[in-house]
Amino acid sequence: MELLGKNLGEIQSFLVEHKFPKFRAKQLMDYIYKRYIFDFDDMMQLPETMRNWLKEHCKISIPTIVTEKTAPDGQTKKLLLRFADNNQVETVLMKQHYGNSVCVSSQVGCAMGCIFCASTTGGLYRNLETHEIVGQVLLFGALLKERIHSIVVMGAGEPLQNYKNTIQALRFLHEKESFDIGYRRMTLSTCGIVENIYLLADEGIPITLALSLHAPNDTVRREIMPIGGYYELADVLDAVKTYYEKTDRRVTFEYILIDGVNSSIAQAHELGELVKDFPNCNVNLIPVNGNEHIHLFKPSKRNTEAFKNIVASYGVSVTVRKEMGDAIQAACGQLKIQHAKSSDSNATDTEEKSGTRLAEEMAKKQ
Repeated sequence: MELLGKNLGEIQSFLVEHKFPKFRAKQLMDYIYKRYIFDFDDMMQLPETMRNWLKEHCKISIPTIVTEKTAPDGQTKKLLLRFADNNQVETVLMKQHYGNSVCVSSQVGCAMGCIFCASTTGGLYRNLETHEIVGQVLLFGALLKERIHSIVVMGAGEPLQNYKNTIQALRFLHEKESFDIGYRRMTLSTCGIVENIYLLADEGIPITLALSLHAPNDTVRREIMPIGGYYELADVLDAVKTYYEKTDRRVTFEYILIDGVNSSIAQAHELGELVKDFPNCNVNLIPVNGNEHIHLFKPSKRNTEAFKNIVASYGVSVTVRKEMGDAIQAACGQLKIQHAKSSDSNATDTEEKSGTRLAEEMAKKQ
């Protein structure tokens, strides 16, 4: 049995079924999620017979760190992780003034094909399992030995395409016995899978919904986001409005600013007109993280500020996202591509050793 991501009730039932006392489940979860001990031999409060049984019948699948990058200011750390089948994903830690925020991936690769995102260049490989999403958060908890304050599902993949596993992971991260993260400190970003936005509205978990809007009309959206050819913007916005009405949660509209594509004065007015009727919404402007993998460019700071002011003139809350990860290629997919392209064996060895060093540091902290 994979223990990672199983809640207290599930572990209790499993242990009782195999003639172990129910209270051992709480001890087991404390070892994993409070003390970050993943080796059954080190769980000394458990009887030796139980430890031996756990080694034979259970596992805790912590992903392997392939490489890491830390921003010069130390506020952002990105890990490239490998799972048991050798597939890799990225996850990012952002140290905010309110606490540690972890950005998790929901899929290996992505099928959405957005032109501004590196994670979609190789297409979709597979969905992540619930325990693989949880494992990304657990790994940062173990490295930091600090509380994880909030979760954003904004890494590689479209989370609403991996609906069941993503929602199970968020429910688990909310459990008191695991990370005890409030739903209001969770954000899920979607390109706009209309039918699953309606499903999410009925889940009863008041997380923040962030719509990857990125264009003020269907014409531009289809050019930069292939999903725009499948769902009309009016239908997407109707679903988002329903989500707001059912959850009473403020909706965020994410808008990547790309020079010469969606950042003109006219488009700023169009965007303001589009979102002005969404109560308490926030428009999050994101200057595109262009690099050698994505040949797109951000507007000047002056033009970004002008765009922001025009949208705000429609009575809409507008922010420009703080650029925390440019120095370490923290946008989705960039570190993975960089690592894969490396043909220098010495460089690869260095990166692998970096991952080993982190694992050793984690062990020492235990």
